[in-house]
Amino acid sequence: MSISASEPSSFDRLHPEIRRWIRDQGWTGLRPIQDEAIRTVLGSEADVVVMAGTASGKTEAAFLPLLTQAAGAGDGGLRILYVSPLKALINDQHRRLETLCERLEMPVTRWHGDAPAAAKAKLLRRPAGVALITPESIEALLLRRQADAARLFRGLQSIVVDELHAFLKGPRGLHLSSLLRRVDRLCEKRPRRIGLSATLGDDDAGRRWLNPAHPKMPVVLRSRDGGSGLKLQVRGYEEPPEASGVDEIADDGDDALSRIADHMFEHLRGSNNLAFAGSRRTVEALADRLRQRCVAKGLPEEFFPHHGSLAKELREELELRLKAGDLPTTAVATTTLELGIDLGNVKSVAQVGAPKSLAALRQRLGRSGRRGDPAVLRIYVRERHVAADADPLDQLRIGTVRAVAAVRLLIEGFVEPAGDDPSLATVVLHQTLSTIAADGAIRPVAAHRAICDKDSYLAMGTSEYAALLRGAGRKDVGLLEQTSGGLLMLGPEGERVTAAHDFYAVFETDDEWRLVTGGRTLGTVPITNVLAIGALVGFAGRRWRVESVDDRAKVLVVAPHRAGKLPKFDPPTGEPVHPRLSQEMRHVLGSEDVPSYLDPAARAFLEEGRAAYRRLGLDRSCAIAAGRDTVLATWAGTAVNDILVVLLRSAGLECQADDVALEIADCSPDELRRLLSSITEIPSTEALASVVKNLRGAKYDQFVDEDLLRRLWAERAKSSREQAIATISDLVW
Repeated sequence: MSISASEPSSFDRLHPEIRRWIRDQGWTGLRPIQDEAIRTVLGSEADVVVMAGTASGKTEAAFLPLLTQAAGAGDGGLRILYVSPLKALINDQHRRLETLCERLEMPVTRWHGDAPAAAKAKLLRRPAGVALITPESIEALLLRRQADAARLFRGLQSIVVDELHAFLKGPRGLHLSSLLRRVDRLCEKRPRRIGLSATLGDDDAGRRWLNPAHPKMPVVLRSRDGGSGLKLQVRGYEEPPEASGVDEIADDGDDALSRIADHMFEHLRGSNNLAFAGSRRTVEALADRLRQRCVAKGLPEEFFPHHGSLAKELREELELRLKAGDLPTTAVATTTLELGIDLGNVKSVAQVGAPKSLAALRQRLGRSGRRGDPAVLRIYVRERHVAADADPLDQLRIGTVRAVAAVRLLIEGFVEPAGDDPSLATVVLHQTLSTIAADGAIRPVAAHRAICDKDSYLAMGTSEYAALLRGAGRKDVGLLEQTSGGLLMLGPEGERVTAAHDFYAVFETDDEWRLVTGGRTLGTVPITNVLAIGALVGFAGRRWRVESVDDRAKVLVVAPHRAGKLPKFDPPTGEPVHPRLSQEMRHVLGSEDVPSYLDPAARAFLEEGRAAYRRLGLDRSCAIAAGRDTVLATWAGTAVNDILVVLLRSAGLECQADDVALEIADCSPDELRRLLSSITEIPSTEALASVVKNLRGAKYDQFVDEDLLRRLWAERAKSSREQAIATISDLVW
């Protein structure tokens, strides 16, 4: 951008009190991303996406110009609404903004379930300044205090959405987009929107979320600061032959997790670190092993667990201890510390298990290297013991291969784009109920226009919306009723649902399925893949065939499969793998370079995996025999493999999906080749949807007709079907 001699600098364009505040902070100048944001915000009315790493100054990049504008607007209204997915992040930002807003004599108010009620009441009496709020609190305002909300938001100038990438997928993102649309209607003028993100993989997706009606209009500003480099190590650990693969709080042994704890204790002790360990079970097991080492050495405890099941007070105590930095502290966490709460100077980040998401890996990595030092990342990979008769995919050392592939894509800058979300029906139904509860009644056409027309991020066609309303209005459902004049009103069940305190949130905290065989419960597992009758599920070291699926009760009735041996590669649960990562894993196996960041054990695993890749003939063919079964290595990612499973199941085969492969039971490679060659036309996604089960995954899907869920699944699956067709063409060799 060229600047004329007469054009004021971005610093000079800020409010005088903000300039004084900057000088008092001892800043030597504005960062480039702040300079760009100030010029863009003060020089236009465009929506803006600010992309910069953690602790890069992106909060100030948004607030310095927005507060300048707010101060110029005078008294008489709330000017800036800051929305965050986390209460803790709101509390952190409140501390950062409080002194600056005091200079401007502008109140800044926290608004969430744990925030002081007096400050919220004062804001409602006299709307002014800045409000920091969660999506659920916006919902509560619009639903329970509509008149107050209208007065509060009338003069709103701008909306800042922090951690924008966290809202690009999942029910909370759909929910917040709908809420902001409702807020817009209460404002004198549509507020400008500013999105902040450290890991946005798709500029267009970010633009579309900020402004669904005009997705080309938002401006994307990206920090050019490449950071101070990266120190990286991938470490490999093999489980003993008798290992169960289930992490428990137990005495030390020779298991991989205990040896990982040995290394962490030696290298993380005495500094502040984050260690991400996946499941809550693994977090607790690892934190306990690290605590045992502190006790054995007579040292103060400095390793603590952090996950969603812990009491809020325990989590906050750990977060404050990390931020204070006066005591060495390592948090062993699930995903709860991924988002941008300020945790001070974190020396390093560790991850147990090979990454499946580049977005999550990049977000975690951004927590380290925040004061000019290189970021430090350690990936601990656990591989199972490989016996002579091991399953083919076990021999490939998939964990190590995925870690190397993820690092390659991290260096390349790849981040997964957002896809269509399966919770659309739940959020549209939720927002319909909320709108009716707030307004009393509404006509169907007006409800569709307000919530999910073509300009909405929750776009749903009129026929699908009509089907949603009919399902919600059935007598056995009772969410909605329609008057003789055509107005939609809440039914008895709708009154009960909207009155519940948990109605404000559209996400489920736990989505686990109960496995039952012969009337006996085996346990619970998370199931994210679509299933069909005859699908195979691995649990407790055995293979089970799905006999029936109860979507509403979240129950799978299973029977032991005759080929009882279960392959040990990752089960079809948890985080999905993008096709790009799966394909990169194949490239890693097919190449010969040995990265210097691998420790000797990981290097040996990589060499073993590559040797097995060639020995099994996977460099020449995608289908290999595994006893009486066939492993079909698609390297196509989770979504495409799900489609292929449904397709093969509809052809009468029994199979299960992995992130890189399918396993087809009681079928040889030749038989599979003949079957695939005989398929002259791939069924439509509408036809495939007829055999799909477990479609009720989102909070209010229990009230949605199954036929509509199948229609929506079929629409989402179309792009994956096209990729599946291409995959089959490559496989018919």
